[in-house]
Amino acid sequence: MKITEIKGGVTAAKGFEAAAAAAAIKYQGRTDMALVYSEKPCHAAGTFTTNIVKAAPVKWDQKIVKESPYAQAVIVNSGIANACTGEEGMGYCKETAEEAAKVLGVPENAVLVASTGVIGMQLPMDRLKKGISLLKEAKGSTLEHGTAASKAIMTTDTVNKEIAVQVELGGKTVTVGGMCKGSGMIHPNMCTMLAFVTTDANISKEMLQKCVSADVKDTFNMISVDGDTSTNDTLLVLANGMAENPEITEENEDYKAFAKALNTVNTWLAKKMAGDGEGATALFEVKIVGAESKEQAVILSKSVVTSSLVKAAIYGHDANWGRILCAMGYSGAQFDPEKVELFFESAAGKIQIIENGVAVNYSEEEATKILSEPEVTAIADVKMGHATATAWGCDLTYDYVKINADYRS
Repeated sequence: MKITEIKGGVTAAKGFEAAAAAAAIKYQGRTDMALVYSEKPCHAAGTFTTNIVKAAPVKWDQKIVKESPYAQAVIVNSGIANACTGEEGMGYCKETAEEAAKVLGVPENAVLVASTGVIGMQLPMDRLKKGISLLKEAKGSTLEHGTAASKAIMTTDTVNKEIAVQVELGGKTVTVGGMCKGSGMIHPNMCTMLAFVTTDANISKEMLQKCVSADVKDTFNMISVDGDTSTNDTLLVLANGMAENPEITEENEDYKAFAKALNTVNTWLAKKMAGDGEGATALFEVKIVGAESKEQAVILSKSVVTSSLVKAAIYGHDANWGRILCAMGYSGAQFDPEKVELFFESAAGKIQIIENGVAVNYSEEEATKILSEPEVTAIADVKMGHATATAWGCDLTYDYVKINADYRS
């Protein structure tokens, strides 16, 4: 199957529109609300935060995804998270859905909502409702409309994040496009992210949810910036069927091709979030190879990518391999440290650091050069089998503390 990347985001698939609006929810002088809309009803799937403290929009969306036959619109605001806001916060979700239903002409239970920003603040509903009207006036299906939406959902992100790909299913060209935001409070188990993926694929609700739930394990659940699992993590996938491919109702070849396309989009978005971690200067990738099971490889890779000491060493371009071996050692996964091989790799080259658990005679200067690139990979071979896993994170810098010390002010 051939997956082709094209220019675009959430408006790339047939029938989807998007918009951005400046509603002054918290920020001044920038857009802070976004709309994703489909001209036809969509099957919806989603995955959400594992944090016990769940924001009101998460609870609302979980119910819509589970119980509503279809969805047609997503209303997003940045600046205020609508988390830890009690019954009032749930009321805001209902008010938002009611207003969007009235303005957009869709059922209330077809409206999904999402929020990101400061926890504990109440939403200014008068501004948010006005913003919904502004979104309707601004919505369109061009690339620019999708890009505007991707910028409106940013908080501490330094760049917007959007991608689109195409794949052929049953003789029809199917498009999958997505956008996301996420920079801080990001940790495996869905991270502090909002991600929205749209597709014109014709796929049943059951198979869409199955595909999304399976894929998130290898994409969004494999990234970390700071070890904090957010209250608002949401991935929503909308499929409107407008590509008119034969409906996917089982795990056939078309399902596998669609899953590959979705994985391409989600992996790209996940890596962009990890690389745009608050204050980050480098995307840090950790590959575990030669594991005896996928579970072991996942545990080891996550342990390394979340280690503050390892992340600090990456920031300092320091091949401090002992920290990586140490992080693997306390992960809880069993392996023989005296069999481990470790390599560093980037656009500047590849270098072996340890063999059978002991340092080889490598050049510190060459290692530093390799670790000075904006994307750096550590590869650890535990020599126990053929399973692999990859996790993504970023370096830990002074700016991370600066950004989060005054986030509310």
